[in-house]
Amino acid sequence: MFDLLEEKIWFWTLLIIPAIIVLFLILQIWKRSAQNKFANKEMIGRLSPNKSLFKSTLKVIVLCLAFASLTIALVNPKNGSKLETVKREGVDIVFAVDVSKSMLAEDIAPNRLEKSKQLVTQIINNLASDRVGIIAYAGKAFPQLPITTDYASAKMFLQNMNTDMLSSQGTAINEAIELAKTYYDDDEQTNRVLIIISDGEDHGESSASVAEEASKEGIRIFTIGVGDTKGGPIPIKRNGVVLNYKKDRQGETVITRLNEETLQNIADEANGAYINGRITDNVVEEIKAILNRMDKTEFEAKQFADFEDQFQWFLGIGIFLLFLDIFLLERKTGWLKRLNLFNENF
Repeated sequence: MFDLLEEKIWFWTLLIIPAIIVLFLILQIWKRSAQNKFANKEMIGRLSPNKSLFKSTLKVIVLCLAFASLTIALVNPKNGSKLETVKREGVDIVFAVDVSKSMLAEDIAPNRLEKSKQLVTQIINNLASDRVGIIAYAGKAFPQLPITTDYASAKMFLQNMNTDMLSSQGTAINEAIELAKTYYDDDEQTNRVLIIISDGEDHGESSASVAEEASKEGIRIFTIGVGDTKGGPIPIKRNGVVLNYKKDRQGETVITRLNEETLQNIADEANGAYINGRITDNVVEEIKAILNRMDKTEFEAKQFADFEDQFQWFLGIGIFLLFLDIFLLERKTGWLKRLNLFNENF
């Protein structure tokens, strides 16, 4: 019916409707019980000849429809006039995000993993027509999102990443690089970029040679280091509260440190560059400058053209129903008696 629903979170306001219905039913039961204690049904009819149960029910129905219309207006449904194939120029960028336990260290605020997410999100926010993909890796590499131009989906998948998503621990950067090779679907494409965000700890000695092989396939690797070279402990939390810190077999607290040398070597072998990730703005500007210097490849992408907002129709209906509810009295009115619209017995 609609090609896009912009703010789906507002659908939660529809919970107001069953609440209104329940309250109305409770009120009617309470009123009926109170009236029965006071007088019988015939007497109540004589005392309140103009009371209309049908109109009370109708008011509730109108009010519920008004809330439903206003909710749809808040969601802001949109229609695309047509689906068209457009030509775009850009670079294919794959982000490989380290989700090993060492990324929980808080030597950079709020912690290394959350800082990594912030960096990738800001880089994506500054892209124009490039395609992006996401890989998560720890002891193994896992495809999180294939190459796409849907930046909203990319950021959603990114925010769902955590250190529990991969059971095997370690830092399988080799697997991440090998997996990234499968993301680029054009054999003739030369503008392939892999951005690795990690603390550089526990990377195997063969990482540099794997990066060199990737470079031969036209993949440039840029590494972003998150953390502090002085290091920090790895907190063990429950419900956001630190219970303890990770310890080694000797019972000593493990200190994890940013290994810039390893990340630098990987970048050097793949015709890339190493960037320290402490200052987000600096990272974004440096990545933007690097991408701007690259040749762009033309590719096709399907998208809806000429999206049009449809919220105004539902907003108008909602306001009209609210006014109708206000002016729709619960009592039987003289002119309605004559018209007898509700087929009530007077």
